[in-house]
Amino acid sequence: MASYRKFAYVYDELMEDMPYPDWVRFAQTAWERHGVPKTVVELGCGTGSITIPLVNSGFEVTGIDISADMLSVARRKMDSTTQGTRLYREGSVRWVQQDMTEWESTEPVDSVISFCDCINYLLEEEDVVRTFARTYDGLKQDGTFLFDVHHPNTLIRYEEEQPFIWDERSVSYIWTCERDDTRNEIEHHLTIFAREEENGVDMYRRFEETHIQRAYDPQWIKSELLKCGFREVSCYADFEWTPATDDATRLFFVAVK
Repeated sequence: MASYRKFAYVYDELMEDMPYPDWVRFAQTAWERHGVPKTVVELGCGTGSITIPLVNSGFEVTGIDISADMLSVARRKMDSTTQGTRLYREGSVRWVQQDMTEWESTEPVDSVISFCDCINYLLEEEDVVRTFARTYDGLKQDGTFLFDVHHPNTLIRYEEEQPFIWDERSVSYIWTCERDDTRNEIEHHLTIFAREEENGVDMYRRFEETHIQRAYDPQWIKSELLKCGFREVSCYADFEWTPATDDATRLFFVAVK
């Protein structure tokens, strides 16, 4: 699983076009259908781009991530916003460094979410199953587990469409991919150039990142959720409440305990 060391500090700039509001809207719609929670755990919260809007909406959120650096950025980002004081007053947040395969809470919560394809960073089936089981145990009865994953065909498209290049004044990258067909696993290689100023002179710090993701058959995912005890499991496509097909890029699962 990626730990995002130096990457954490350029992550938000590289991901500024990610549809975070769409993930928040998906969660809110799911909660309207299955019960609005008070307490929420977010697995793989990263720099808090989903956590912070939820807290600002009045939820009590525990953001869990394996990367101390990502959590450090999340804390700093929340504290530096003009909303900071209001965030603490309207909702509450707790940041916890944990592996999602071993996460635990002192008390059961109303909902668990894991977006931005975090589950795809679990590279073995047993790790996925362990995360599902931990989540089931950490939920109250009738609680919801909401998450998205890449459709297996998305990894094929990544390989076909590479390389990807981003070139801005403050940060640039070259991104290539190598896919293992037997495991439907893809290795992302990123060479990143981050701008720094030293004595009034622009400098660019180069560093390398490697991130590996694995896609899983959606029917297998549904079957394992049901085996864990979830009584209702639905799968949707690309932020929409329509059944997922092979044309989907992202698969959204809604599991009810």
